Amino acid sequence: MRNVLLIALMLLAVSGFAQKFEYDVLFHGIGDNREFFSGKAESQTILGERTSFAIGTTLDEKHQFRIGLSHLYEFGSELGDQKPKLTAYYHYEDKQKEFYFGAFPRLGLIDFPLALITDTFLYYRPNIEGLYGKYSWDWGHQAGFVDWTSRQTETKRETFMAGFSGEMGTDYIFFQNYITMFHYAGTANRVEGEHIHDNLGTALFLGTNLDQFLPLTNAYFRLGWMHSKFKIRTVMDDFETANSMLGEFYGELKSFALRSTLHMGEGHHVTNGDRFYDVDNYWRTDVIWRFLSSKHVEGRFNLSFHLVEGDLDQSQQLSLIYRFGS
Repeated sequence: MRNVLLIALMLLAVSGFAQKFEYDVLFHGIGDNREFFSGKAESQTILGERTSFAIGTTLDEKHQFRIGLSHLYEFGSELGDQKPKLTAYYHYEDKQKEFYFGAFPRLGLIDFPLALITDTFLYYRPNIEGLYGKYSWDWGHQAGFVDWTSRQTETKRETFMAGFSGEMGTDYIFFQNYITMFHYAGTANRVEGEHIHDNLGTALFLGTNLDQFLPLTNAYFRLGWMHSKFKIRTVMDDFETANSMLGEFYGELKSFALRSTLHMGEGHHVTNGDRFYDVDNYWRTDVIWRFLSSKHVEGRFNLSFHLVEGDLDQSQQLSLIYRFGS
């Protein structure tokens, strides 16, 4: 209760001193049913909603400050089962540069292959807590972030994730790079049996835009190479490495879209990645229906098929996003 009152006083202070009062509200409805019988990933149903709000101001059209709360309520649980997440950040943006510092929303900012960062991060860890930077030019951009996921205490282990991504290309061909690093350290007590984990994942793609060849929009095909390294210090002498090929097709037709991703090669150990990429061969196809699309509301339904080394799993994802602000 004391923390809630403190945040309320901070919000009143911001609104009182801001030259231009602004607010952002986001409602994210989540329906995710995973019928996984292959045993390669967890079968579960995630049903709930996340409500986020923040207030602040923008100075000189470049410097933005926001503070607020984000809360996930999973249907069937108690209201306090998930603690509210603090949102508080500084954001700078001009024609070439963009920078965030603080606890800021992940949605719409970080878009990595599922093999490196799984989609449940959007549900349970909606904010990046750290910093993000991006530099753009006429034919591409590069970005990087640091997300501090756990502070070291006597009982909690220190963890953080860092990532880099970018794209360079022309109207017809492009190159994309994605890198993630996850560090899993120990507690402050240095308990016997605790070992530091080091984990690296990389995906490089060469692709082509297909809009000029197919009656589709935003269509592309990309072919890439994925590499991972994993090591438990003092337990493993060398890094455990894996290499594989990734191919992906995507295209939209009116309110429908198709995405098909093929992974072939060696299974990976990427701590924050989708568990299906732990296997040697995996093929995922998503049929996507955007049933709502307006200025403030976006509704999407995914029917996903997962061919996992000969076993067929399937899942359905419903996402309803309503956002407004000033």
